[in-house]
Amino acid sequence: MIPGWQQEQGADCPYCGEPLTLLVDESAGPQAYVEDCAVCCRPIEVRLDDDGAGGLTLSVGTDSD
Repeated sequence: MIPGWQQEQGADCPYCGEPLTLLVDESAGPQAYVEDCAVCCRPIEVRLDDDGAGGLTLSVGTDSD
């Protein structure tokens, strides 16, 4: 990936199960933010965490996770 560019990542909404395409900027390092589902409009917690091998792992969850 080119630094500073966003990459598309797939995930499923943890509320309604709808497939999502998220734009992720891995050059910003580990991060967490909230993005609303385009279908059910509920807030999805998006996390990029260090995978221990120099990369990042995408995870999505609810506010109660």
